[in-house]
Amino acid sequence: MAFLSILQLIVNVLFFVIIIGLIIAAVSLYVIDKRQKHHSVLRNYPVLGRVRYFLEMIGPELRQYLLLNDNEGKPFSRKQYLDIVIPGKYKNRIESFGSRRNFEEPGFYIQNTMFPVDFDELKINQKNKIDTYTYDILNEGLFDRKEKNTKKTVEPFKLTEENEIVIGSNLKHPFKVNRIVGQSGMSYGALGKNAITALSKGLGRSGSWMNTGEGGLSEHHLVGGCDIIFQIGPGLFGVRDIDGKFNEEAFIEKAKMDQIKAFELKLAQGAKTRGGHIEGVKVTEEIAEIRNVKPFETVNSPNRFEFLHNNKELLEFVDRLRKLSNKPIGIKIVVGNIKDLHELIHDMVKLNIIPDFITVDGGEGGTGATYQELVDSVGLPLFTALPLLDIELKKHNIRNKVKVFASGKLITPDQIAIALGLGADLVNVARSLMINVGCIMAQQCHTNNCPVGVATTDPKKEAALVVTEKEYRVSNYIVSLHEGLFNLAAAVGVNSPNHINENHILYRTANGDVVYGSKYKNNLYKDEIIS
Repeated sequence: MAFLSILQLIVNVLFFVIIIGLIIAAVSLYVIDKRQKHHSVLRNYPVLGRVRYFLEMIGPELRQYLLLNDNEGKPFSRKQYLDIVIPGKYKNRIESFGSRRNFEEPGFYIQNTMFPVDFDELKINQKNKIDTYTYDILNEGLFDRKEKNTKKTVEPFKLTEENEIVIGSNLKHPFKVNRIVGQSGMSYGALGKNAITALSKGLGRSGSWMNTGEGGLSEHHLVGGCDIIFQIGPGLFGVRDIDGKFNEEAFIEKAKMDQIKAFELKLAQGAKTRGGHIEGVKVTEEIAEIRNVKPFETVNSPNRFEFLHNNKELLEFVDRLRKLSNKPIGIKIVVGNIKDLHELIHDMVKLNIIPDFITVDGGEGGTGATYQELVDSVGLPLFTALPLLDIELKKHNIRNKVKVFASGKLITPDQIAIALGLGADLVNVARSLMINVGCIMAQQCHTNNCPVGVATTDPKKEAALVVTEKEYRVSNYIVSLHEGLFNLAAAVGVNSPNHINENHILYRTANGDVVYGSKYKNNLYKDEIIS
């Protein structure tokens, strides 16, 4: 009896010690996680966030045996997510053993040449090396990942001066670009200040551009010194008066800023062929001042510019802005009605008012907030829309006067190269940059409850995003994309990626036939549809 009492006492003491130990461990982890600057989830959700890393670690196994394979999952599969994160965090695109692509499905391929270009034959601007930080994995366990953030100097992989892309070459202030990839429109308000700041600094370091999105210009956009494309949406945020009308003086003030290189009129974007939307909870006093709206009230932009009713009025407005700014003016469209596209290009020629660039956004593009019916079914996918635009411009003999930006899930060098082959001059990316500043695809962008501080203006949640860590992931990702593009240029037999064209693209059909890029494009174009 005494022995059982002693045993029970020992068990009770051990249980008490274990409980105390767990409490001490939890408190210690809480302090460590809250103070570390490498993982946004752990800063907002100390201790509990480690469960996510455990599930993330065994995620591939769970998907392999129970749920999805690595190529399944929307909007991005696990494979696509890693194709974004690994170049940004480790500046590494190396894979082993073999591709995980399903080669039985129809799709695009890049046509390699028998005698590729040697590396030293490529035209690469490697001046002005980039100082950055990348991670080295020290230990990777089920519950923890130990990494070291190491300072490195990397090659920039920019276009040479002879291959620079010039937008608005006949203007007083043309926009000269030695990058092919930059940031698509993401507004301050849809994203928080830390996310915008990290993007600005990362893009500035890599030498790429940043599109403001339709929410106007903030000091957070400017802090990194990157080139700015100022987007003007139907809400006219940043260039409007208190009544919501276009304010010419405000536009001229923006046009005088050296950092602003061009202006883009957003008629639509892929995920929403309508004006923008931002919930009132995200409209802080700072954002309200930038947009010239009331704070903490939901903002819905008009579906279109209310003073523009037809192509003539649109193009005359483009011409007006260009004369006021002496800087490139472009439009952003979603191709859906092919007849409308034909008439727009026709009217450009008829009026002799040709935008300096056109951004075509595929229906697969993303957004901070839209409706299901718009995001799923309105607007053609990019690889259908892009060649249609390219063909129309060539048909009307103005392709050489217009630069074409393409956007819509172009997250890897090969997808970007295919877009170049189908008619793009330049490429915009958005969600892949969001992921590189911490986005975990929680799909809470519209709620202000983004768990990692990216798509939120809540100061507590924003604090999870450490700018001085995430900005380098942006730089690494942009540089890595361009390095990959030069690899592909060599493979197809050209000395710079901006020389990749339709002759370097193949499309394999569902029955196994191979179609050249030029034929693929022409097969999309049916005169009877747009006559």
